Amino acid sequence: MNGLWLVARREIVTRARTKAFVISLVVSAVLVAAVAYLPTLFSGPDSYTVGLAGTQSQALRPALTGTAEDMKITVRDLPDEKAARAALTTGDLDAAVVDGRRVLADGEVDRELGLLLENANKTVQTQRQLADAGLDPAKVTQAMQVAPLEQVSVGADARYAGVRTGIASLLVMVLFFLLIYSSMYVAMGVVEEKGSRIVEILLTSVRPWQLLGGKIVGLGALALANLVVIIVAGLGAAAATGLAADLPPGMTGIVLSALFWFVLGYAFFAALAAALGSLVSRQEDANSVLTPMTMLMMVTYLVAYYAAVQPNGPVARILSLVPPFSSMVMPVRMAGGQVLAWEIAVAAVLMLLATVGTLMLGARIYRRAVLRTGGRVKLSEAMR
Repeated sequence: MNGLWLVARREIVTRARTKAFVISLVVSAVLVAAVAYLPTLFSGPDSYTVGLAGTQSQALRPALTGTAEDMKITVRDLPDEKAARAALTTGDLDAAVVDGRRVLADGEVDRELGLLLENANKTVQTQRQLADAGLDPAKVTQAMQVAPLEQVSVGADARYAGVRTGIASLLVMVLFFLLIYSSMYVAMGVVEEKGSRIVEILLTSVRPWQLLGGKIVGLGALALANLVVIIVAGLGAAAATGLAADLPPGMTGIVLSALFWFVLGYAFFAALAAALGSLVSRQEDANSVLTPMTMLMMVTYLVAYYAAVQPNGPVARILSLVPPFSSMVMPVRMAGGQVLAWEIAVAAVLMLLATVGTLMLGARIYRRAVLRTGGRVKLSEAMR
């Protein structure tokens, strides 16, 4: 085992010092943090300035000034419609109500502000019509105040459905990027060592399985560190923007499951990438032998993306149990909704067995093909 840890340490030290790794780490963290800031950037303003022109519009003042706590409305009195149009053109107003009948704006009225003005106008008009009918508006309003029905969800809490879908979709992209990126690194490293014949020198000191295992463990540690940085950046940005309060309960479980399934998925695809990479001696030939693996990863990504939208659909439920689809589909299902405990247990056991089998098969192919330089080694030959 000393040889394995020695190779793993070499991979970590060598790759961590490269500009490509540092740049990818920073870019990944910045992109995830930017995604957390997007709702804040594209959300409407927390305060509005509304102009009231005409005596009929003045009745809206009490309804506007008594709005929700998270929104501030500043009301300005205007002499007529001409003054309202001038204030809108200069940007002094967000909207203006003229004679209690029309809403003026420089372009389209903000959706939140438009709903606010519509509700205020409805309240004022209702009170006026009740007064004209000889009814006491206060007593009618009190009589209409009925306690709302209590909403209880027997499944996943519907309040977090949209947030869970967003988290699951983001998790799909992050897992796919890190899995294919790190697996390609393993394959290219194997091809590079074989083509330069450095592997012949290394194998005089360590065994083939130690060299392969050390490479997978070392690069996997860097990929795992990248995932941790991404998660920390995302949660930190969510906390800074106030979005953390909207996150669903059980975020700790979602994070831990993402790390667990990433380790299994990485071990599976990295062993497959190393085995396929050992068949060639040139970087130009690597893409052709890695095509089956990349196609499998693309199909896994598409299934996982579908699972983010329909986490309890039949396709997502079945393929979340089937390796290697479970490495991406199961954590996405767990982030998108509730998953039965037996499904997680079965998927984990099957994925563990598939990973161990792939590591054993990959080590066998790697041992038989890595020292055969020159032309491409056929997979059937390496298997025999």
